[in-house]
Amino acid sequence: MVKIRLKRFGTKKRPYYRIVVAESRNPRDGRVLDEVGLYHPIEKDPEKQIVVKEEQVREWLKKGAQPSETVKRLLNKKNITVK
Repeated sequence: MVKIRLKRFGTKKRPYYRIVVAESRNPRDGRVLDEVGLYHPIEKDPEKQIVVKEEQVREWLKKGAQPSETVKRLLNKKNITVK
């Protein structure tokens, strides 16, 4: 099963994440199929906090990729509706 989820980067107490498409059996920071965005939770500017490649996300959703709960919430903030 293909999932859209977060891949963690950064240092201790200063995380940032990449929104990636990966096989569900792969580890969190393992091999990915595609990188579709960034999430910086400690960024003050809301425009820079979540950056998403909307077309790629919509394509993966059409192909059947399932977003994690956190990614679903982030996409809804960017007005990309997920069922």
